[in-house]
Amino acid sequence: MTYFHNLCAGFGLALIFLTTAAIAAPMRALPVAATSWNKGRETGLPIPRYVSLKAHKARMRAGPSTIYPTKWIYTKPGLPLEIIDEYGHWRQVRDDTGTTGWMHSALLSGLRTAVVGPWLKTNAMLRGSPETTATLIAELQPGVLLSLRSCTGIWCSVSVQKHSASGYIKQNMLWGAYPGEMFR
Repeated sequence: MTYFHNLCAGFGLALIFLTTAAIAAPMRALPVAATSWNKGRETGLPIPRYVSLKAHKARMRAGPSTIYPTKWIYTKPGLPLEIIDEYGHWRQVRDDTGTTGWMHSALLSGLRTAVVGPWLKTNAMLRGSPETTATLIAELQPGVLLSLRSCTGIWCSVSVQKHSASGYIKQNMLWGAYPGEMFR
């Protein structure tokens, strides 16, 4: 019976505390974008953020040290990765398939790249200018690797890696730029 009384007393105190806090100072609702960005504890840079693979051979590990086993070996420089956490010189990253693991920061670059959305069922249109009626330069299959030059929040200026094709593609067709993100 004592356990039951302690449990009830605890719930009662919690209810009083939460009710008092709610009446005293209602919290201001922030937009989703404002609450989803944090700063990395090591670099002070935004978390999450996109980077690219710098190395020709990079191990994704199960934890932030070389003592952890290798989960994957990446061999495609320029591949976009999303940093989702930091620990010392290690960055927890996610690739376009959703696979997560840890990589040493020396294997990563701040150069922005993207892939045509792997979730797309049709090709993405590379246009001559940032308009849906602009000249069609190429149709890009899902997974094509691109260099990002800039994004307006709706369109991104890109070039196809290892090809001469460049132009504009809708930002929501890319994995490597956040929806609404703008940069030059």
